[in-house]
Amino acid sequence: DSRELKAESELTDLALRYDLTVPLARVVANNRNELPKFFKRYQIQPVWRADRPARGRFREFYQCDVDSIGSSSMMVEAELILAVTAILRRLGFSDFTIRLNHREVLADILDTAGVAADKHGVALVAIDKLDKIGSEGVAAELAERGISENAADMLLNIFEQTQKIVDDGKQVNRTIVSNLINIVSNEVLTDIGHILTYADDCPVQLDPSLARGLSYYTGAIMEISVPDLGGSLGGGGRYDGLIGMFGKEQIPACGFSLGLERILVVMDERGMFPPEIAESTPADVMVTVWSEETVGESLKLAAELRSKGLRVSVYPEPDKLGKQIKYADQIKVPWVCVLGESEIAAKQVTVKNMRTGTQETTVISEAAARMNT
Repeated sequence: DSRELKAESELTDLALRYDLTVPLARVVANNRNELPKFFKRYQIQPVWRADRPARGRFREFYQCDVDSIGSSSMMVEAELILAVTAILRRLGFSDFTIRLNHREVLADILDTAGVAADKHGVALVAIDKLDKIGSEGVAAELAERGISENAADMLLNIFEQTQKIVDDGKQVNRTIVSNLINIVSNEVLTDIGHILTYADDCPVQLDPSLARGLSYYTGAIMEISVPDLGGSLGGGGRYDGLIGMFGKEQIPACGFSLGLERILVVMDERGMFPPEIAESTPADVMVTVWSEETVGESLKLAAELRSKGLRVSVYPEPDKLGKQIKYADQIKVPWVCVLGESEIAAKQVTVKNMRTGTQETTVISEAAARMNT
């Protein structure tokens, strides 16, 4: 084909859903009169990215979102931080950090460094990669995007000073705020101070280098970091201008999103799942099938056991008992109910413990109790 290939971004006018925030903004804009003044919602849905798949990074994944619409109070940010903290602690995380910044902090730092206003957007794209490509990589990207070496050096120096404060570990948030007093407006620092105060029980750390790539953020931005993940477990922020893009009214809004698969990856690698989940099996017990003539008896036993709250699998066809036991072992079922000719004749069942290898024969009505001991 002699035709020149177009860039991927030019190939289509339609795309799979990128996030859950923009659709929410449309819903609120189109239904504002039907919604209460303060509207909160959570949503768990799949989204898609054109990323290269890697550890904790997928082209299709689930986002778990919580959003609060209608208030400009910093209580909203604090409540979201408290909710996310409660979720992660309940899952067993203890070493996560919720990094906090504000878009106005970034804008003021860029102005102080001498980055032209029309270059703020491209500069933020580069800064957002600081964790991934380091200072040298960011400096190279800033140069490619037309930002002077002096401006880039001053910008990175501010962020390096912040990192030294973090590494020192003493009164980190208070020291960073003190360093920003001559750069950032009092109003923004007051907002940040309110969030830190309201969410005092949460592991929040002020990070002036946090950018988050989405352009619709207008105020506070947040991101969750854990030591052994090259990325975040989730993030969010305030997007006061987004809903107004789809309607006549500008409505304040703030939200937070957790990446389900990333959380599962870290929990699996750390062995954080409780035994009943980590060692879960497709069933509590498997019922054997002796012959075509006894299939009905096996199904009746399965129904009896299910009525007692057990998860039951029935071997799907008559087979040698040894093969049925081997299959039960393969799928790691902890119990097997053997229903052979002699058991059926005596209206009994042999209950076999697959973990210990022991077994006992009992009346059918007592089988469930034997497996619960």
